[in-house]
Amino acid sequence: MEALATRLSNLDSHVEGAIRIVMFYDTLMRRRVDLPALARASAGLAECVAGIRLHSTGQVIRMSPGGTPADGEAAVSSRSPILLDDEEIGEVWLERDVAGPLDEVVLDRLAIAAAAVVERYGPARTTMADPALVELVVSADSDEAGRARALRLLGFAPGQRVHVVAVSSELALDRVAAVVCPGHLVKAAQVAGPPHPAKAAPAVGAAAAPPHPASGVGVLLATRLGDFPPAVRAGIGTDPHPARAWSEARTALRFTTARTPVVHHPDLGALALLAHVPTETLRANADVTAVATLSAEDLDTLDAYCATGSLRRAADLLHLHHSSVSRRLEQIGKVLDVTDLARAKLALAAFRLL
Repeated sequence: MEALATRLSNLDSHVEGAIRIVMFYDTLMRRRVDLPALARASAGLAECVAGIRLHSTGQVIRMSPGGTPADGEAAVSSRSPILLDDEEIGEVWLERDVAGPLDEVVLDRLAIAAAAVVERYGPARTTMADPALVELVVSADSDEAGRARALRLLGFAPGQRVHVVAVSSELALDRVAAVVCPGHLVKAAQVAGPPHPAKAAPAVGAAAAPPHPASGVGVLLATRLGDFPPAVRAGIGTDPHPARAWSEARTALRFTTARTPVVHHPDLGALALLAHVPTETLRANADVTAVATLSAEDLDTLDAYCATGSLRRAADLLHLHHSSVSRRLEQIGKVLDVTDLARAKLALAAFRLL
């Protein structure tokens, strides 16, 4: 390697520098350094503050060129993702006013070395799981011994409560999991098929735009749930049994809207029964047919009115004058009885399932 570096240095000094950087990180990896040591060595090499962050735990390490933890606010000049099994598990960066000519090489090797350290010492807390194991956990056809074994292989302790979530999102599924369950065990997978196979409902997935992309359903198995990021639709099952919780989660996902992007199954109450009504029965209902004839503007008005139960509060929600909302409701009232709020809510909920 030294001989190759010497020959290449006659062609391009940057090439020699890049090769020496590769050799530098190869040596660190052979010495099995931990993340703080890796950040400290990188800061010394780059002669600026170097940082490492892991998404799963939120751990942030910033080291100065002097080998001590860096103070003050981070002033990142360039960064690179840490990838493990094609999943972004964190990021590395350098802090200086102007990026250096070899900073890209330093960050690339630092990211590779950081992934190796996480994999060696983690164990790797990647969130993306084998879809077959996840399906085994949530399937109603799985036997309990197989389900328990799949949970163990995914990292969950025997008897540990596992929250089951059905997700539709523009954001990558691993990033959703990192936000929803930071610092705790969470596993995610893309599962093919519609959210409710028994009904001819649209399919959803994590890699396309909400509300109903066609690439499958994003599944989260988590030990704890926090807030969901924007642009994410999520249905949350609450039954202690994973298979029943998954059925609840898929049903709840079907009732999500832009205004109510996260739905817990128990909050649906009797509305959840609509998910079990045959599609042709819903379509044949006069109120549902009436809702289907409304414009997008009138649908939004009806949704706000049903959500608030008040003309004035609906106007506040829509940022309109109450007289404008009143006129819209009068127009809607020509095809749907909006004076009966319960009936209007039921018709709107049934329409959403179609």
